[in-house]
Amino acid sequence: MSSDNIIIREIQAEDNPQIEAVIKGCFPEFNIPLKGTAYEDAETPFMYESYQGDREAYYVVANEKEVLGGAGIKALKNYDGNVCELQKMYFSPKLRGKGFGKQLFAKCLEAAKAFGYDMCYLETASQLAAAIHIYETFGFIHLDAPLGQTGHYSCGVWMTKKL
Repeated sequence: MSSDNIIIREIQAEDNPQIEAVIKGCFPEFNIPLKGTAYEDAETPFMYESYQGDREAYYVVANEKEVLGGAGIKALKNYDGNVCELQKMYFSPKLRGKGFGKQLFAKCLEAAKAFGYDMCYLETASQLAAAIHIYETFGFIHLDAPLGQTGHYSCGVWMTKKL
């Protein structure tokens, strides 16, 4: 697939089925548990609706025909502090290795700063080594335990970065 005509934009309601398929498709591919992860989140089929509040946004990477990935920023659930969470950053195999992960990640961090958050938190699975490397490159540091209560008990990697 050529990188031509691929853009990063805010999610639209009609993107829901495609981004849900991208998200859920990564779990068997990387042997990530389905329970205690984004796979079973109630919002995964409704990504557009789930990011319409203040200080939150979800972006997709798409061409004219299909949504190939996405990631979002939202306040960290069940946490007392001005902390956002990078959420649901997943990519189709067609898109990986072309630099869009770094571009999307940078866009999410810019949004987090614009929304006025003090810190960004994320949690992921150890199987997603390429993603973890990107997070480290952007200055995220590893934590020994999770923050907040996201319900993602199968995610064993927790990281933060001051904004």
